[in-house]
Amino acid sequence: MAMTLILALIPIALLIALGAWMRHSEFVAGEFWPLAERLGYYVLLPALFLHSLATAQLADVPVRKMILVLVLSTALVSLILVTARRLFTVGDAAFTSLFQGGVRFNNYVGVSAAAGLFGAQGIALAAVANAAIVPTVNILCVLMFARYGDGARPSLLGVLKQLVVNPLVVACFFGILLQAIGFGLPPGMEPMLKALGQASLPLGLLCVGAALNLSAARSWIRPIGVCSVIKFILMPVVTLITCHLLDLRGEAALAAILFQALPTASSSYIMARQLGGDAPLMAGIIAGQTLLAGLALPVVVMAAVGWV
Repeated sequence: MAMTLILALIPIALLIALGAWMRHSEFVAGEFWPLAERLGYYVLLPALFLHSLATAQLADVPVRKMILVLVLSTALVSLILVTARRLFTVGDAAFTSLFQGGVRFNNYVGVSAAAGLFGAQGIALAAVANAAIVPTVNILCVLMFARYGDGARPSLLGVLKQLVVNPLVVACFFGILLQAIGFGLPPGMEPMLKALGQASLPLGLLCVGAALNLSAARSWIRPIGVCSVIKFILMPVVTLITCHLLDLRGEAALAAILFQALPTASSSYIMARQLGGDAPLMAGIIAGQTLLAGLALPVVVMAAVGWV
């Protein structure tokens, strides 16, 4: 089990390192990276979410309970973070990075780990986790950027507009809608969206690596530590408690805890860059959590086995 999780993390760390080398060696021009980030945010990531949610195979999965557990645990941890905002001695833009580091998850690691741990059933469990967490965290993060991101504070109408036009939220909505009505994706569109979605993961991680500023790494140690405690301890514990309260057991409960303990996603950096967050800090958090996850994930999952 531990080796499965570690093997899922290795390619992520290598892609981040490759992106850092490509940027600092000027293998590609510096102008490439902002364009790559824009492509990922507006095209590739929406394609990933739309495809994965619309084509999920959900037979024999306790969908309702699992979705309730994941949405409630995410909302509870988010409420804790916002309530404790004054305890975080960082600026507002940096707080958005801490928030994302505490609630977002890496789809790539999650799908790979779920398939390795649970076999074919793991793909269905991963799809449910995506259906529950992706729209939830994207809506919450847009709200956090509206409140704490750099720039003017929008009105309630402005926040609602941001949610309605946010490409990740829109993609999640249509993916869930297609899944609910059983329509699926048209035969010609399905492979195109799948290919675009697959491209989002490596490109996003390369962008994360390119954004790393190692000269500022010392100032990141505390924020990385704080959001890693939130991600690898607080979030799994809250999820475990919610599983017991809602009577979610077995592989579905273990998968829920696994997904809530995953390191934060490369899309966190792209959102930070596009919506006024602290993008360099976000890149550091992604890299730091990816490395720490090699130790934390196996411990969290093996500890949870005895409780679910």
